[in-house]
Amino acid sequence: MEKKAIENDEISLKELIQKVKEWHSYLFSKWMVIVLAGVIGACLGLTYSFIKKPVYTATLTFALEDEKGGGGLGGALGLASSFGLDLGAGGGGIFTASNLTELFKSRSMVEKTLLTSVIVDGKVISLAEMYIQNNKWRKKWNDKPRFKSIKFLPNVDRKSFTRDQDSIMGMMYKNLSKEDLLVSQKDKKVSIITMDVSSTNELFAKFFCEALARQVGEFYVETKSKKARLNMAILERQVDSVRGELNGAITGVAVANDNTFNLNPALNVRRAPSARRQVDVQANTAILTELVKQSELAKVTLRRETPLIQVIDRPILPLYKERLGKAKGIVIGGFIAGFLVVFILIVKRLFKLIFH
Repeated sequence: MEKKAIENDEISLKELIQKVKEWHSYLFSKWMVIVLAGVIGACLGLTYSFIKKPVYTATLTFALEDEKGGGGLGGALGLASSFGLDLGAGGGGIFTASNLTELFKSRSMVEKTLLTSVIVDGKVISLAEMYIQNNKWRKKWNDKPRFKSIKFLPNVDRKSFTRDQDSIMGMMYKNLSKEDLLVSQKDKKVSIITMDVSSTNELFAKFFCEALARQVGEFYVETKSKKARLNMAILERQVDSVRGELNGAITGVAVANDNTFNLNPALNVRRAPSARRQVDVQANTAILTELVKQSELAKVTLRRETPLIQVIDRPILPLYKERLGKAKGIVIGGFIAGFLVVFILIVKRLFKLIFH
């Protein structure tokens, strides 16, 4: 039985070797077709390397503010808290590193960035118009009259857009967020985030990268420090109001004193208005002192909340350029074409063996 199994194995191995030889002979007999396909593929790869535009990458690196820090400002806020003063410090945990990377790729931020103004060839246009020009979309719209007259003016109100404009903006956002925009945090232990913007237009990559970082930074200042700003605005209104009351009380004391000048000492009731005004002055002085103290601490809180993003490296011209080299195009084109021809020949022979 063992000898028979060994013989079967030997027969199977011999058959396998025979099959390999047959396939090798078959493919070798088609060497001219395979070589011709490789040459054609190499030519196509070389042609593509000439046609393919280089891709420029703008890189911006920024650091995320450590919310646990604060140094002297944190100490001042701690002292304020010990006196029971709530200054609206902290904006919650919505701007952690992972959330911030998604914020950069959000549709709202990308579209607001596309509507910012840039100067190109001495003309002020939006980044959206620059993107349309780069991709030559207007040539494709020649046979579409409804798209032909669409313009994206810089800093225009997004709410006034038509359905067609929304559709175009959606296409630009999809292309940028899925293909050309990469935001990553290399190490979770280090709060440093890198943003890469790729484009066939070097200036667009640089402008968009810087504008997006600026847009997200402004959004943070408006959102994360919102509580501190509201608190400071309320305190400032209260300070102005109490100061007005104090000034009125001081004027009232002066008027009451004038009315009681050379008054008979026995008529004390005539001095009551002056005494009441004095009480108002003292009370308003104490309130104003406390409000001014809280207002100044609120300013400290606001300064602590701004900014979140500290830019470390900005994109500098010339940008990193990636292009398909001639040698690389020839090798890749020849290999792909040769592989496809070999695959087709194998499938064709298998088809004949199965059905004949």
